[in-house]
Amino acid sequence: MSVQSFDVIPQFRFEGTLLESIPFGNGHINDTYRLTFAAGETSRRYILQRLNTAIFTKPQEVMENIEGVTAWLKKKIIARGGDPSRETLNLIPTVEGNFFYVDEEGGWWRAFGYIEGAVSYDQVRNDQDFYESAVTFGNFQCLLADYPAATLHETIADFHNTADRFAKFQRAVEADVCGRAASVQPEIRFVQAREAFCSKLVELQKQGVLPLRVTHNDTKLNNIMIDDTTGRGICVIDLDTVMPGLSVNDFGDSIRFGASTAAEDETDLEKVSCDLHLFEVYTKGFLEGCGGALTQAELDALVDGAKMMTLECGIRFLTDYLEGDHYFKIHREQHNLDRCRTQFKLVADMEQKENEMRAIVARCLS
Repeated sequence: MSVQSFDVIPQFRFEGTLLESIPFGNGHINDTYRLTFAAGETSRRYILQRLNTAIFTKPQEVMENIEGVTAWLKKKIIARGGDPSRETLNLIPTVEGNFFYVDEEGGWWRAFGYIEGAVSYDQVRNDQDFYESAVTFGNFQCLLADYPAATLHETIADFHNTADRFAKFQRAVEADVCGRAASVQPEIRFVQAREAFCSKLVELQKQGVLPLRVTHNDTKLNNIMIDDTTGRGICVIDLDTVMPGLSVNDFGDSIRFGASTAAEDETDLEKVSCDLHLFEVYTKGFLEGCGGALTQAELDALVDGAKMMTLECGIRFLTDYLEGDHYFKIHREQHNLDRCRTQFKLVADMEQKENEMRAIVARCLS
């Protein structure tokens, strides 16, 4: 642990005497430590994090979003008889009464209570894990259904504005700064053929058909905590990307990576498809967790959300390839091109299976 973080520890209202401080987790963005304190006959553990302000350039807005959402979740969980110490993140205040501390070098720090008796998994071990992640993210939507989403900061502008992503892609094609456009004409045509679709969900939100919701925007399995004893998902974590958005996008991004039969950068496209069994597993869990909080328009758009998030991701990979691979980290030549091709194959497969996917949604609702 850095000397600097030891200087930070006294700035927070931790209970007890510090026993141990160790780097924690597999995250690649923030610096995370687990602290253990002796408190009388027992011990207490906490998470201390230094926020990566190179990625999150508006740290105060990020923290205001987290503070508002976690306070709301805590009230809802208490009202229904749950355990707020385990079912939501709990920010630890500083000695000054804030929920963040800025050190002498301008580093932003925050602390949370450690959720005991639970773990997050990087990989789906079985259908039950995927189902539990769905229930937990659906429950997140349910608890925040009446939160005034428009009051949240949009900390990453146009993050899931697929129409804007398409416009940036078009500019990348026209500029062709690396001279790569001629070699990827099939991929370019694939995107251009879906220009109208790229605007569909954005326009439905503008028209008020799809309501603005509190969205997580990173609905991976490792962003939920699963109880060690029951195996049930209990808490959504990593709230740095919480913003106003569309519920169907959170659903769709889970399907994009969780129901695919192949890795995101698989080069053998014959291996890439949307597993309808896994789609049904997740849909069933998500709708159960939502508890009737979604509107009919949102239910009708779930499949569109899956296609949209997959297409948008592919567009981002292709745009980065055309611009010289400056955003996504690559590990081989044409890595971003391989990634985009995988996403586009998955989109095409979803388009072929759309009627079956919609029938699954209907079945899960009945």
